[in-house]
Amino acid sequence: MSRGSIARKAATYVAGGAGVGAAGVLGGWGVLKGEALIARRVVGQPFDGAPDDNGIYGAGPGEPIELLVLGDSTAKGMGADNATQTVGAIVSNAVAAHAGRPVRLVNVAVVGATSPDLDGQLELAFTQLPHPDVALIVIGANDVTSRLSQTDAVAHLAETVRRLRDAGSEVVVGTCPDLGVIKPVPQPLRQLARRWSRHLAAAQTVAVVELGGRTVSLGDLLGHEFSDSPSVMFSKDRFHPSAAGYARAASALLPSVLDALGQTSPDTGRKPDRMRGEAVRTVSSAARRAARDPGTEVSGTQVDGVARNVRGPWAVLLRRHRQPLPAEPAGPEAEAGEPGTGQDETERAGRQTVEGTGQ
Repeated sequence: MSRGSIARKAATYVAGGAGVGAAGVLGGWGVLKGEALIARRVVGQPFDGAPDDNGIYGAGPGEPIELLVLGDSTAKGMGADNATQTVGAIVSNAVAAHAGRPVRLVNVAVVGATSPDLDGQLELAFTQLPHPDVALIVIGANDVTSRLSQTDAVAHLAETVRRLRDAGSEVVVGTCPDLGVIKPVPQPLRQLARRWSRHLAAAQTVAVVELGGRTVSLGDLLGHEFSDSPSVMFSKDRFHPSAAGYARAASALLPSVLDALGQTSPDTGRKPDRMRGEAVRTVSSAARRAARDPGTEVSGTQVDGVARNVRGPWAVLLRRHRQPLPAEPAGPEAEAGEPGTGQDETERAGRQTVEGTGQ
């Protein structure tokens, strides 16, 4: 199956039951265009760069475990104060501690990258790590802000996952974060960004699991904890995560990386707990649920020895363990509940104006 057909299939699965139809009126071109200009001005200027976290982490006997990181500025670590605070560095140190072996981290992520940029990143990566043990990909935010076609975005991600799997690598993808939580982006633009983010995250999950990878919902990266504690979880540009924010993202990704490498985690071998909202579902159903539930992993599984039914592959949905954050005192930035979503015409207008700071 070609990358294009996988992307179209993923979009069809998700659209078939995701409830992406518009309802209610949010406003016209003038409102959305004005709000996009406000968002660009309020979010602030990007940092000069991101720390270089490439290198060897941990120690111990044996050859280093090879960890490859691809993606956008979240994967690169923009907003972190030093190289030890990036997602790649945190995961590398933790894997080294669990495995008792060093980890070689190669990070080829690029600030501002969209999914089509993964092609070039992978070419560069293969010159350094022809057969990485595990690849961690974080991508999607800039696909939303740059108005990239969802089908095109998922097609490039699918091709990257396919090539990594052909190289013998395990793949963990942190899906598109929920951009609707960024407070400098005003309503109704923020609500539209939320819908587009979650829809892309669900389509990414379908494509990745079809190819034998696993995904982790990164609504947590810009999700509830970030909304509740923005001064702690966001960096000074109010858009990229802080060191605490990257630690939160890494804590959600780490169990999936460990399981992919055959290492143990608190969830290894655990059956889905229905009381926690976990279950075995078709991949399309699991993808939609994961997009709404931050910190959720989706991976392929079998039911009675069969990997798929007529509706698609089977997948297991697990909520990864996370430590609670201390509550931040309510301040003047506390806001009321989110309004509903808008009509298709408004969504088309918004898609031409959500062009905020690149990740």
